[in-house]
Amino acid sequence: MPLFSPRKKTQKKQDISCTAVIAAAGSSSRMGAEDKLFIDIHGIPVLAHTLMAFENCVYISEIIIVAREQSIQLIGDICSSYNIDKASQIVFGGETRLHSVLNGVLAVSDSAEIIAIHDGARPCISTEIIERTIESAKKYHAAAPAVPVSSTLKRVKSDYILETVDRDSLFEVQTPQVFDADLIKAALSNAKNKSIGVTDDCQAVEIIGATVRIIEGSRLNIKLTTPEDIAIAQAILKGAEATQKES
Repeated sequence: MPLFSPRKKTQKKQDISCTAVIAAAGSSSRMGAEDKLFIDIHGIPVLAHTLMAFENCVYISEIIIVAREQSIQLIGDICSSYNIDKASQIVFGGETRLHSVLNGVLAVSDSAEIIAIHDGARPCISTEIIERTIESAKKYHAAAPAVPVSSTLKRVKSDYILETVDRDSLFEVQTPQVFDADLIKAALSNAKNKSIGVTDDCQAVEIIGATVRIIEGSRLNIKLTTPEDIAIAQAILKGAEATQKES
């Protein structure tokens, strides 16, 4: 396994204490037989790409990884091989994403004022977007990157189009989703205790009446779901590496 030479870290003053919770306990069911988090992209596992972006963020003081029990040792090896020094714990996932993320959130240190929750399968996230989202959450208590929906949307029933949906106010929300620590702990606990199905962490916060600030995300910040996504991520990360060398 090749060792990675870390990118130069930002010199921005660290005046925010943020813990990153990396959700890495999914089943990768749509990826086929292989766990998408351990697929190599340019010789580096997907999860390592993700973790390095947070390791290089000046605002991140701690990283908690939520994983399946059978992946614990391999993730520990990745942290060691790629110098993920901020990784403090690897905790077990739960039966749903909500349960898994809550396990991670409850494991953060008491000193963390802000918690950033990110999909382990989003390896193309930039440290710059992480920083901007954290800064926004510091100011507005909850923030997430998003991009406007660009495709025409149709409401469909039984394979027939019913109507065209107005997309002017629709956005695709990405991760990291970043929150005041007490806010996200309360929101996720509420959703779990009431058995409310949520598709992301922002929804849990919305349910208890809080608002989430949207910042500009990136269409490069894709989530790996199917085998086709691997080729896209390869191209994105190759371009990012070329840009880094030029700078």
